[in-house]
Formats: sequence, C-alpha cells, structure tokens
Amino acid sequence: MSAITIPSPVQSAAEDAESIGKALQGNAPAWLDGGRTLVRILAHRTAAQRSGIRRAYAFLFREPMLNSFRQRLSRHCPVSLDFWKAIILWTMDPAERDANLVHGALKRRDGDYVSVLVEVACASPPDHLVAVRRAYCSLFACSVEEDLASCSAFEQPLKKMLVSLVSSYRYGGDCVDEEVAELEASRLSEGIRKKEPHRDEVIRIVSTRSKAQLGATLQQYRDDHHGTDFVEDIESQCSSQFAKTLKIVVWCLTSPEKHFAEVIRQSIVGLGTYEDMLTRAIVSRAEIDMRQIKAEYRVRFKTTVTRDVVDDTSFGYRDLLLALVGSEEEGLENMRRCIPC
Repeated sequence: MSAITIPSPVQSAAEDAESIGKALQGNAPAWLDGGRTLVRILAHRTAAQRSGIRRAYAFLFREPMLNSFRQRLSRHCPVSLDFWKAIILWTMDPAERDANLVHGALKRRDGDYVSVLVEVACASPPDHLVAVRRAYCSLFACSVEEDLASCSAFEQPLKKMLVSLVSSYRYGGDCVDEEVAELEASRLSEGIRKKEPHRDEVIRIVSTRSKAQLGATLQQYRDDHHGTDFVEDIESQCSSQFAKTLKIVVWCLTSPEKHFAEVIRQSIVGLGTYEDMLTRAIVSRAEIDMRQIKAEYRVRFKTTVTRDVVDDTSFGYRDLLLALVGSEEEGLENMRRCIPC
C-alpha cells in the first residue's frame, strides 16, 4: 500500500507547475525554500498527478521539468546532490525510472547492480515489466535483454536466469495447480539437496511461474521439509553468487517487503550511508508497499525506517525521504495485524 499522503483538495497541475517554476527560479540554496516547495508538492502527488504536472510545466515554461532539475543537479553542492538525484527519480514516469535504473546498473555495474535487475524484473506486476522494457527500447535504442545478454559482468548460469527474468511475462491471476506445486517443490528440493540451485528446472520455475503458483510451490516445499523455508535452505546450504541472487528473486516475487527492508537497512548501517541504494528502495516502493516494508523493518530490526532515515540523512534529502516513507503509525498498525493473538 502507498505511504504518501495526498492533500484534499489538491491544486491543479498548472498551479503546481507554476509553483515549482517559481521555486526553481529563486536564489535560495536547493535544500532550503526551493527544495521545500518541491517536497511539499511532488512528494504528495500520485504518479498520474506528477505526470500532469510535468506536462503543465513543459507548456508553461517551454522546457521539460526534469531538464530543469538536471540543470540544478549539474550545479550541485555536495549537500544537495542526493536531494536532486532523488527528486528526479521520484518525478519520472515509473516505467522510465526503472528503465533508467536498469540501464545504470548494466553500464556502471557498481553497488548492488544485480539487485536492481531482480527488483525491476520480479517485484512489480507483469504489465509494469513490459512497460519498463518498452521504455528501455525507446530511451536507449536497444532492448534490456540485448544489453543484459551482452554484459560481460555476468557469467553463466547467473546470466541465463537474469535474462529469463527480464524476458518473462507471468500470469497475474490467482489460479494455482496443486499437482504442479507438489512436483516443482520436489524439483527445488533436489536442486538444494545436491547443492545445484542453478539447475535449468529451478531457473524455469522461478522465471516463468506466476507469483501465486510459486507461492503454492514454496508452501509445499515448506510442508515437505517440516517447516523449513526454501530461502533458509539456500542460505544454509549454498553460498555462490547465483544462490544469493536466487534468494533475492524468491523474496522479490513472494515477499518484496522482506527484500526492501533489508536493502534500506544495508544502506544505512555501518559507517556512512549508501544514498543511491536508500533512494532507490524508498522512491521505487513509496506508492506500492512502503507500509508493509515499514512493518517488516520494525519487526526485524527493532527500530523504524523513519528513525534511521533521520539519523543518517539531512536537509532536503531527509525531508523528501520522510515524506515518501510516511507515518510510522501506519506501519505499526500493519505490524499489529500480523502478530497472532
């Protein structure tokens, strides 16, 4: 569920665009008055409303709004860099945003670039992945599959699984075949038992089955192994890069809140903060399942996303992230619902 709050009544797209234009024309540092205006407006608008604001801005100022943001980013001071990168990502069309994230992951190959590919391929509905692939072709004049298949950073069988994941179009309904679940749970079990999680059958199952069908298969696996989870067995019995990626795949397909809670935590703990990782997790999930992520984060790490963001970020960047994270009371209420009586 979305964590952002939308005011009622809300300004028209033209009024929002005009306010943003005035904020960008000011001489105040980016993280002061202008930044506050951008957070006040854009962090409290849906994707459809932000799209309308971009169109209105282009009409009023004869320039794409994202280009205006990028000009500010090019003249950044270190304090405002993360703010501008985050506001640009948030303001993009979601499919274009993910296409840019994938392209950056494939070209730069820094940070947790494998996680970016898996998140985009597995943590969203099938139609969104199609939209991302279409946007990628439009933006970069080639396909995601083409760039991924030719990327020298990946070796087989990891490359094979990643290409299968980004190429997939899964059934999005709830129908489940229990006989198939029983058969494929045994195939997963065999792959783990023989320490061969990279088997073709395992790749086929995770890259083609619907989320509902895969959930039934993993439940059958749990039943067959006396309550032991497939991901737990991956972690305890397999240590390859493929196995680590397979764990992310399973979580993104079945329990994305677990993966993104872990990403947020990893971006914050220790010395310094991995701002790009933190930005990606919060921006990409704010309108999808941030409430569930906050509840999972509180249970697993005994603290809140809000508290950790406040402790590790500053100025306009912090204000933007907090607006996208939303109230922690919502996350607490979700957690209470998950705790059995």
